[in-house]
Amino acid sequence: MSKKPPKVSSMAFTFFIFVILLKLSNVDSTHNLTNLFKAVLVFGDSTADSGNNNYISTTFKADHRPYGLDFPGGIPTGRFSNGKLVPDFWVSLLGIKQTIPPYLKPNLSNYQIRTGVNFASAGSGYDGVTARVSGVIPMTKQLNYFKEYIKRLKKVVGLKEAKSIVKGALVSISAGTNDFTISYYDLRTRRDDFAIGGYQDFVLKKLQNFTRELYRLGCRTMVVSGLPPMGCLPIQMASRFTRTCLKEQNFDARIYNQKLKKMLPRIQSSLAGSRIMYADIYTPLMEMIHNPQNYGFTQTKIGCCGLGFLEAGPICTPFTPLCTNPSNHLFFDSIHPSEAAYRHVTKTLLKQIIRYMNNSGHSF
Repeated sequence: MSKKPPKVSSMAFTFFIFVILLKLSNVDSTHNLTNLFKAVLVFGDSTADSGNNNYISTTFKADHRPYGLDFPGGIPTGRFSNGKLVPDFWVSLLGIKQTIPPYLKPNLSNYQIRTGVNFASAGSGYDGVTARVSGVIPMTKQLNYFKEYIKRLKKVVGLKEAKSIVKGALVSISAGTNDFTISYYDLRTRRDDFAIGGYQDFVLKKLQNFTRELYRLGCRTMVVSGLPPMGCLPIQMASRFTRTCLKEQNFDARIYNQKLKKMLPRIQSSLAGSRIMYADIYTPLMEMIHNPQNYGFTQTKIGCCGLGFLEAGPICTPFTPLCTNPSNHLFFDSIHPSEAAYRHVTKTLLKQIIRYMNNSGHSF
């Protein structure tokens, strides 16, 4: 009887990630670090959008300076930061490509199609109301674009290989913040419909349905981000003269994250062969806020762009006051982290994956 080929062990996977961590000081390296994933697919909001909003009719765009000033070539790409986002670091560290393109970008090459694209839209959320308010791409339409992408992928590589690429892709899902900051706290659109606990459950149900649909379409490995410390976003703190974090909003984020962390293993156990990981972004961001000197930050309460009020998207422009060194700032605008902050978050997420692998016994 022939022997089955050995599986890659959790220890081997940990070694791969250890090598990646050693390379983090040069995340723009072109070294092919690992063949763990065939592609990276991204869904979500402005923390992930690499430029899809450039191609739709919305005011919430980052296709202008000072956005992108530290991106390769110094051009604004539609990313809501001065440089790269976490998904860009993912594809670079995994040896796939240097950055991940938006799906709506015209004339995507066959290579870009094969190695993964980004469906995220700044201003979006799991709640359809959130996307309608912002005039952006709802998560449901992001799924429709994904279905369209699969058809394009089949034309490029064939049915069998297309299924293999989708199955072997790392899927990143980063959304939810806008549902609370826009639809619940600021515009109060959902306050008449839900108490905060009920709205958390409503959003989580939408998230659950989203992951199940991705599974039905062939995805198996997903990383789902929790909420950041929303009360510490400069735009949320702007209402306070003291510029202190809003404790109630941070508390709501922690409760939501606890619920999400408990829910994901249940979803995974109901979907055979799936690997669904929780990405804790709350803790690393709070660590940077409490101990900024450890990360090279001198400013955590005001974004580099503007004076710390509403400066984001169309209000962060070439005419807006700009700091001299974005790397010293935790936030680039009133909502979004700087490239330096995203770099530190990426390091933490890799460590979380190591723990997930060691604790679950999963292997790739």
